[in-house]
Amino acid sequence: MEVQFAVAKISKYATSESGDTLEMIERPHGGISMVLVDGQRSGKSAKAVSNVVARKAIQLLAEGVRDGAAARAAHDYLYTYRKGKVSATLNILSVDTFTKTFVISRNNEAPVIIHTIEEGLHLLDAPSQSVGVYRNTKPVISEIPVEIGTLIVVFTDGLRHAGSYGSGRNYDPFAATKRMMEDGTTDAQEVADTLLNESVAMDNGRPRDDISVLVISVKENESKNLVRRLRGIIPL
Repeated sequence: MEVQFAVAKISKYATSESGDTLEMIERPHGGISMVLVDGQRSGKSAKAVSNVVARKAIQLLAEGVRDGAAARAAHDYLYTYRKGKVSATLNILSVDTFTKTFVISRNNEAPVIIHTIEEGLHLLDAPSQSVGVYRNTKPVISEIPVEIGTLIVVFTDGLRHAGSYGSGRNYDPFAATKRMMEDGTTDAQEVADTLLNESVAMDNGRPRDDISVLVISVKENESKNLVRRLRGIIPL
């Protein structure tokens, strides 16, 4: 089998810099970890906050620190650095090739969308707090096996709030993912692009908040190709 991952992100309309930060690191014992942070507010001030949190988490993950401990340390660092006055959402999504599991760490009110062959499409939506504000904040950790048919969608809150200012109804990423699954769409990049494009359309092409979507999909490796690939596009 093979694990596909894809990201689609866009800045708030008329804002030069996104307050969302995505970082990726190879895990010392095998696999990768992706860290997605949404800093409070938007623009340069939010970017400064999200960079601080993402860098701290990535540094610790690279040293072999477990995901939950890395999330707590990132919280402690932001809490101390900004004296509990600034928040950020933090998601860590890891593919651990040693344990053959996905490790999903949430400090984010926004849920994570999961599809597995055994449980179907569902949400990881246990109550969760952002980092940086409350002293004893902890991440909500979930672990699921790496199996064919698994789909994971992680996003910042700009995705689910899209449309709320214009049409009066929020975009529903769960319903959109369900529709794609029913249509047989499981390609990670296609899922990420569809969610982003539909949410931006609900804001009439002018997103009211930074939006980031991270998707992982597990498929059968029919070609038995062992080459790892990473592709990115940055419009300037």
